[in-house]
Amino acid sequence: MAFFLSYSTPIAHHKICTVFSSKQGSRHAVDQFGSLTLKAMPEEMALIVTNGSSNNKIPHVLTMAGSDSGAGAGIQADLKTCAARGVFCSTVITAVTAQNTLGVQDVSILPEESVAAQLKSVLSDMHVDVVKTGMLPSTAMVKILHDSLKQFPVQALVVDPVMVSTSGHVLAGSSILDTFRQDLLPMADIVTPNIKEASVLLGGVQLETVTDMRSAAKSLHDMGPRNVLVKGGDLPSSSDAVDIFFDGKDFYELRSSRIQTRNTHGTGCTMASCIAAELAKGSSMLSAVKVAKRYVETALEYGKSINIGNGPQGPLDHMFKLKRKNSSKLRLFEPSDLFLYAVTDSGMNKKWGHSITDAVKAAIEGGATIVQLREKDAETGEFLEAAKSCLEICHAHNIPLLINDRVDIALACDADGVHVGQSDMPVNTVRALLGPEKIIGVSCKTPEHALKAWADGADYIGSGGVFPTNTKANNRTIGLDGLKTVCLASKLPVVAIGGINLSNARSVMELGVVTLKGVAVVSALFDRECVAVETRKLHDLLTETVANVGSAVTEEV
Repeated sequence: MAFFLSYSTPIAHHKICTVFSSKQGSRHAVDQFGSLTLKAMPEEMALIVTNGSSNNKIPHVLTMAGSDSGAGAGIQADLKTCAARGVFCSTVITAVTAQNTLGVQDVSILPEESVAAQLKSVLSDMHVDVVKTGMLPSTAMVKILHDSLKQFPVQALVVDPVMVSTSGHVLAGSSILDTFRQDLLPMADIVTPNIKEASVLLGGVQLETVTDMRSAAKSLHDMGPRNVLVKGGDLPSSSDAVDIFFDGKDFYELRSSRIQTRNTHGTGCTMASCIAAELAKGSSMLSAVKVAKRYVETALEYGKSINIGNGPQGPLDHMFKLKRKNSSKLRLFEPSDLFLYAVTDSGMNKKWGHSITDAVKAAIEGGATIVQLREKDAETGEFLEAAKSCLEICHAHNIPLLINDRVDIALACDADGVHVGQSDMPVNTVRALLGPEKIIGVSCKTPEHALKAWADGADYIGSGGVFPTNTKANNRTIGLDGLKTVCLASKLPVVAIGGINLSNARSVMELGVVTLKGVAVVSALFDRECVAVETRKLHDLLTETVANVGSAVTEEV
């Protein structure tokens, strides 16, 4: 949903200076190498111009799987997951199953000619971005898919090797294993087996530990898929839900709390279809996997008390977003959001006679790309009302609004996320409270902090203080060398924090580390009479600096 806001001339005593009016429904940002890009509203991000006419290109996933009459898994889970993630989903049905919360009572495999006709019908016409597979009950169907993708290539193939239902019913015979290994896995961009399926694909190797899962991921990768996700939800030796992601070079151990619920039917289908949906939207593979894990975890949490059916395994809640207030306002985090990160301060606002909303409005006018409300002295009720007003202002310009430390305020106003420190609420706890789509940042001074932030599910880190600052007492500085060390170790985008202003911001961005995306600033923006003018000066300096860094990199290459 887009919001539009026009500005009138500021009241003089507020001393907020207007530099320019932001374009309605859009904002500018500068990428790592200085290219100026227009970041459109979400519904406009995939605009394609063809022969002088414009059409909205919708991310499109095609799922090829079995139908689940109980609607917890299979085609039904894929449809619901893609819908929840804002992606169009078409279907190729390979089998019709009779199943409920008690188990699978019947499987009727469709004729191979029908499956081939469905595939050709969709692939030849509907511009599919990603294909996701589930239940492929015959060798012929695997070959049909293989040949179809040779004729109609797509951006990515996500293979969920569905062979045994969670209730133990065999859904695919052993005869297709060789075809899977020879024809399908080498085409896959990612394969997502659970430990039982990984064991079957590897000839019966038992997986009982995280070390076993790592070995399995490596062995499966040797069969040809570009990425492997071995899911450890059923791993008996772990108190957490541990998944192992392997991209052929690095192993990533993804952990989340194990949620006690009977409603787990369809988690595997849901994970794979969410990965497919995120890939269709343009996410990197690792990012898609992380979002999918969060999505499944949140769906399990929201649906843990659902009571459907009389059996031991009910469905999870794919559409939990419908329960969340103002869920339509959720926006995806982009690393470029960190370019000019404005952090408010209640003391500075009072000093200059600025309200929180006036200060935020002026910072956005000046070019801030993300806003954090850091209001240590504000009374809770007053802070909440101000946060709601600031959220409207930020969303009018497609700018994310985060709350510093106060998860309660973020929940109450439905902010885009929070930023926490090392001594605040743990990231995984914040994630459980806020859900999979909210933005979570964490302050980090060391490479160890940065790696833990990634493992715990943060979206970005703030590293510093780089320089001495008067906004935080006894804050140990790490300097430019310390910042560079953290950036090189981080698997997350980084924003530099602490004492940054017009005199030293250039030296920060000239570090040229790919993970360093911007600077976070307090005093240099808000301890000034004219917030908008100071923000514009810093924005211009950052733009010029990254452009020069990009040019230097190009010349070296």
